[in-house]
Amino acid sequence: MPILALGINHDSAPIEVRERVAFAPETMSGALGDARQALQCPELAILSTCNRTEIYGEVTRERLLRWLAEYHRVPLEQLTACTYSYSGEEAVRHMMRVACGLDSLVLGEPQILGQIKSAYSVARESGAVGSLLHSVFQQVFAVAKRVRTETAIGENPVSVAYAAVSLASRIFTDLGQQTALLIGAGETIELVARHLREQGVTGLIVANRTLNRAEQLAGDFGAEPILLADIPDHLARADIVISSTASQLPILGKGAVETALKTRRHSPMFMVDIAVPRDIEPQVNQLDDVYLYTVDDLRGVIDEGRRSREKAAEAAHEIVEQAATEFMRQHRALEAVDTIRSFRQRAQKIGDAELARVLQQLDKGGDPRRLLEQLTRSLTNKLIHAPTVSLKRVTAEGDAERLRLAREIVGLEPDSTGQESVD
Repeated sequence: MPILALGINHDSAPIEVRERVAFAPETMSGALGDARQALQCPELAILSTCNRTEIYGEVTRERLLRWLAEYHRVPLEQLTACTYSYSGEEAVRHMMRVACGLDSLVLGEPQILGQIKSAYSVARESGAVGSLLHSVFQQVFAVAKRVRTETAIGENPVSVAYAAVSLASRIFTDLGQQTALLIGAGETIELVARHLREQGVTGLIVANRTLNRAEQLAGDFGAEPILLADIPDHLARADIVISSTASQLPILGKGAVETALKTRRHSPMFMVDIAVPRDIEPQVNQLDDVYLYTVDDLRGVIDEGRRSREKAAEAAHEIVEQAATEFMRQHRALEAVDTIRSFRQRAQKIGDAELARVLQQLDKGGDPRRLLEQLTRSLTNKLIHAPTVSLKRVTAEGDAERLRLAREIVGLEPDSTGQESVD
C-alpha cells in the first residue's frame, strides 16, 4: 500500500473545525498508539500545528478518516468535507512542500520544518517509524534544507508573530506607550516579544503555566513573568494581549475580560489569539471595547509580504518536483529487489538441477561433449519457457504496449519493420 498523507489546514477548514482535530503535544504518543492499533498500521506520524493537522502512513483514506472522526468525536461528514489527501508520489511531494513552507499560511515560514522534525521524532520514539517513513522523512528534510540554501524563500519572511505585531501597530499610533501581555512561552511568543521590542514596547508581561519558563523568556526581553493563574490580576494593565499556548481549553474567558474592562474604564484592548485550539473564548469578541483577532484574521497582513517571495517559491517548487520524482524512482527500484531475488533464485534452482543431472550422467561414463550440448539446450529452454509463454500471450491479445515492455524486459529490440512477432 502506498504512503498516504491526509490533512486539514487553514485553506480547507476554518479555525472552529481545525481546533477540534488538533493534537496536544502530551497526547501525541497515546494517539499514535491508538491509531496504529485501530488501523493495524505499523508506520504512522502525526503533525499538528496552529494551522494544520496531518497524518502520514500506509493506510487508506476512508479508514483514517473514520479513526480521526471517532478519536476527536467530530462528525465524519464534516471531516470528509474539509480534509484533503495525497497518495504515493503525490503524498511525498506534499510533505516536501509543507516542510519547505510552500503550503503555509506564511509562505516560506521556517517554523514548520522544526514542527515536522518534532513529529518525526515523537513517532520514532513511539515505535511508529519503519523503513518507509524513515526514508521519506529523511528525504523531506534534505529537500527543505536544499530549498533554504538555494532559494530566497526564507528571506524576510512575514511570520504569524510578525503579522500579529504589525496588526497591533495599525491599531495603536504609538506602540511604545502600550503594555503587552504575552500568554505562553514557546517559539511563537518569543518571536512576538522580539518584534514588540523592535517596535519600542517596553511594558511586557509574560504568562506561562510554569514560572521557570516565563522567567527565562522574560529575562531575555526585560519582561515581567507571571503564572497563567495570575492573569486576572494583571489583565487590566494590558493594552495588547497575544496568546499562543498548547492548551486544549480556553485560558481567557469573557468574564475575566469584562472585569478587566471595568477596571480600565473601558479603554480598548487589542487581542490576537494565535493558538489552535483557541486560548481566548470567541465570546470575548462580543465585548464592545475588545478587538479580538484569530490566526485566520492575519491573512491580509501576511499576503502583503507573500508577493515578495513568490518568485523564490517558483524555484522551490521545481526543486520539490524533481526531488519527489527522483525519490519515488529510487523507492520503486528498491521494491524490485524482492522480485529480482526471486527471479535469480528460480534461475539458480533450474541451473543446479540441470547441472546435477549432467554430473550424474558423467559419473556413469556419458560423453562429455554430448552432455554439455544437452545441458546448454535444456538450460536455455527452461529459462526462457515462462517469458516465451508470456510473449506469445500478449502477442495473441494484440496488446502492443505490453509487448513492447515485455521485449524491453527480456532485452529484445523491435524488429526492423516495427512489427512485434514471436516465433
